[in-house]
Amino acid sequence: MLGSRLKEIREKKNMTINELSQRSSVSKSYISSIERGLQQNPSLEIIQKLSGALDVSLDAVLLEGDEELADWIVPLKQAIEGGLTKKDFLGFLQGWL
Repeated sequence: MLGSRLKEIREKKNMTINELSQRSSVSKSYISSIERGLQQNPSLEIIQKLSGALDVSLDAVLLEGDEELADWIVPLKQAIEGGLTKKDFLGFLQGWL
C-alpha cells in the first residue's frame, strides 16, 4: 500500500511529516491522509514531489517490499535503456552464479 510505504521510507529517513511537507510543498494533512490510507490515489505529481523530498526514486515509493529492491530497479532500467537485452542479462547471471 502506498501510504504505508511512504511512511516507512519517511521514518527510515528520520523525517517528520512536517519536514516532508516543507521539503515537498505538499500539505501535512494530505501527507497524513496518504499515510493513513484515506487518500489512496494521489496524483503522480504529488508522488514525485514526495519521492524527491525523500531523496528516493519514484520506484522506491511505488514498489511494495523492501527499499533494496527499488535500489536495483533504477540501474537495471538504465542498463536496459542502454541496450542490455534479456538474453545478455540471463547469460551474465548464469556466468556469475
